[in-house]
Amino acid sequence: MCGRFTITHPNEALAALFGAVPGNDLPFVPNFNVCPTNPVAVVTSDGGVRRLRAMRWGFVPSWYKATNDGPLIINARADTVATKPAFREAVRSRRCIVPASGFYEWSTGEKGEKLPWYFTRADGLPMALAGIWQRWDDIDTVAIVSTDAGPVMAGLHHREPVVLEQADWPLWLGEAGHGAAVLMKAAPEGALTRPVRVSSAVNSNRAAGPELIVPIAA
Repeated sequence: MCGRFTITHPNEALAALFGAVPGNDLPFVPNFNVCPTNPVAVVTSDGGVRRLRAMRWGFVPSWYKATNDGPLIINARADTVATKPAFREAVRSRRCIVPASGFYEWSTGEKGEKLPWYFTRADGLPMALAGIWQRWDDIDTVAIVSTDAGPVMAGLHHREPVVLEQADWPLWLGEAGHGAAVLMKAAPEGALTRPVRVSSAVNSNRAAGPELIVPIAA
């Protein structure tokens, strides 16, 4: 977890929302099935200047000889991100935000089948997922920070992505001093919609299109 998400908001709207300068290589939107290793739009801040930049979803530690030299790292656990060698420098100095329109999570059916569920913000705004990034060779790579599941996710999965509120963006991006560790927590009750069941078509990383997020009977 978090293993798939959507981004349907236009890049120009995301840049305006985050007060960021958009890059020229941002990935195509809408994308209803963002998968690991895909390019994603990421908000960073350097000297107080925010930028919306393209990065590879899949954090590559500095010691990897190739991008596939070890496990594909798409998430970083909030409880160990400050101590694991792969992440500890990034969480201190290279925190970022990964905008998302929603994300998927899976439960297991009676016959062992994987059943996808879709989450969005209750207010309809884009999610700001907490991330950390790493430059590897000439590639910028990113992982999404996850934490113990909160009230909305409980019963479906034991972990969820850290969803930042707008007032906390400056602290997470390093613009408002220290103490960002307190932000790595589950979304409060009411921040996210109750999940809706969607088609198992999204189980394939080749699936695409808005029909992937159409609710179906659970």
